[in-house]
Amino acid sequence: MATKPTEPVTILSLRKLSLGNAETQIKEPKTFTVEDAVETIGFGRFHIALFLIMGSTGVVEAMEIMLIAVVSPVIRCEWQLENWQVALVTTMVFFGYMVFSILFGLLADRYGRWKILLISFVWGAYFSLLTSFAPSYIWFVFLRTMVGCGVSGHSQGLIIKTEFLPAKYRGYMLPLSQVFWLSGSLLIIGLASVIIPTIGWRWLIRVASIPGITLIMAFKFIPESARFNVSSGNTPAALATLEHIAKMNRAVMPEGKLVEPVLEKRGRFADLLDAKYLRTTLQIWVIWLGISFAYYGVILASAELLERDLVCGSKSDSEVVVNQGVSEEGQSPCHCHVFASSDYRTMIISTVGEIALNPLNILGINFLGRRLSLSITMGCTALFFLLLNICTSSAGLIGFLFVLRALVAANFNTIYIYTAEVYPTTMRALGMGTSGSLCRIGAMVAPFISQVLMSASILGSLCLFSSVCAICAISAFTLPIETKGRALQQIK
Repeated sequence: MATKPTEPVTILSLRKLSLGNAETQIKEPKTFTVEDAVETIGFGRFHIALFLIMGSTGVVEAMEIMLIAVVSPVIRCEWQLENWQVALVTTMVFFGYMVFSILFGLLADRYGRWKILLISFVWGAYFSLLTSFAPSYIWFVFLRTMVGCGVSGHSQGLIIKTEFLPAKYRGYMLPLSQVFWLSGSLLIIGLASVIIPTIGWRWLIRVASIPGITLIMAFKFIPESARFNVSSGNTPAALATLEHIAKMNRAVMPEGKLVEPVLEKRGRFADLLDAKYLRTTLQIWVIWLGISFAYYGVILASAELLERDLVCGSKSDSEVVVNQGVSEEGQSPCHCHVFASSDYRTMIISTVGEIALNPLNILGINFLGRRLSLSITMGCTALFFLLLNICTSSAGLIGFLFVLRALVAANFNTIYIYTAEVYPTTMRALGMGTSGSLCRIGAMVAPFISQVLMSASILGSLCLFSSVCAICAISAFTLPIETKGRALQQIK
């Protein structure tokens, strides 16, 4: 009699245990992160549209920055400017860029990349148009400084591209963005060769404003970064964006629910100097400063070498004597030279050099890694600055400038990718912004070396450029983190 009631109790207990396990399994739904979704969706039509629209921000930025190089000889003559006054124009543009890079980086990490990108484009286009009506040198400097403030926010376009691209495509697609910068540089030089001799530099600035105004209307086709949305707690918006991308790419979303932690502390400057990133941040800043110093040094030195024919000390045939304000000896108080058509051709040839090393740069980034690739190109940049000291023919000068432009462009490609990859989402825009800000210190100093010191000592100025590049090569080689093949970090 004692054994009969125990059997059903045992069976009932097993059934309850079995049912309990089934219920537990049902209550654990699948989840995925933005990184999982980006990698699952893969590369497709959305990314092509993203590449074209966000890449075109490089066209606008290049036109605004390169505009100073082609306009400087003209305003030097019109307003009777001395060397330091011409250099001050470029310096103040980059001063505005430096200050607002940090501000826009902070705001982008707090309020979104897309909003800041839009504001920066509207700002830049507005003040660029106003520059064409500048009544004096002082107004010209002020308005171009405001343009520099606006252009500083264009880097948010690169961040948006980086945060939407799958890891294996970043090393290929981001360097190709150099094509857009090259296009903008060639476009402004080509326009200058036609417009400045006919209707003047003011119309050149007005025409150069058109691409920026047009691009503003295309931004509506690009969504806010899904990584930013989830980090700020707007998961539904991030999910909607990812579903839209999957639909455009004709791909499927990962199964489950989108889950990411809401990050309250975002865009804090102290995070850049946290123990985990302190060494990386300091070395990145040194590299950015040096690369910018070398890049804009090459651009301005190219114009200066053409304007003054400093390589072998001969006098340029196209030098113009200015009659206003001449002394009794008949000497002009400033050096005035308007570019001839041959000078524009030389600038175009050297500018094309910026894409010459792109295939090798892409291979180096993807197979050697970001650090080693950057170290090699920076070392070669240092060498070719020294080679510019050689007294050579016009063809030789063009050849050296061609290779130098290729190297400095490769440097920029690599450091842009590395900086966007090494920082987590919570501080990525700020990391890019502060790096861009330090970068402009190099750009601010470059005009005084290329346009003032070079007049006194070619050897001294070129050796200074070479030394800075050598320091950057060492810094790049010793960077503590390699980002090749690494997923973008969401939190630090």
